[in-house]
Amino acid sequence: TAGVELDLVGEANDYVGKAMSGGRIVVAPPPGDAGDPCLLGNTVLYGATGGELYCAGSAGERFAVRNSGAVAVVEGVGDHACEYMTRGTVVVLGPHGRNLGAGMTGGECFLLEPDERLVNGELVAVVELGAEEEERLLRLLDRHRRATGSARAAALLEDPAAALPRFRRLVPRALLVDARLEGRLSA
Repeated sequence: TAGVELDLVGEANDYVGKAMSGGRIVVAPPPGDAGDPCLLGNTVLYGATGGELYCAGSAGERFAVRNSGAVAVVEGVGDHACEYMTRGTVVVLGPHGRNLGAGMTGGECFLLEPDERLVNGELVAVVELGAEEEERLLRLLDRHRRATGSARAAALLEDPAAALPRFRRLVPRALLVDARLEGRLSA
């Protein structure tokens, strides 16, 4: 809830932040951890309505399912991420699994070099970032770096001009009625 902060160094299990309504969760690998750690289990942020989650590692399947207001930065996700999402913001700084955004009707997901073949294109589209989205993404990357000590976020922030073109934004197709987004559909 609002005002509560949980900082974890190490691995968490399934359902981290389930029904989260406020506050902040930070998960970081132990010092000296090598490689790309998987620090969160499955079904993280299920049904969250608010709050923030920053993880300097990846998560399992069904990340941010039914998210309706939480903000999250994670460094990779498994299958079915952002499924049935209605609000909120998710940033994925690494690989993602298949069926990304299935049933997503609101919110947004920033993706670093997405594999569009794995995106569920029935209700969502991958679009380029506008100036407002770039500013918001940079703020989230900075929060993530400060909260977790993420080397990945730090590297991206060293050269934003080179990093930002590598990102795309996943949005519900219903929102593409806005003519400003129409011209930014990814090829």
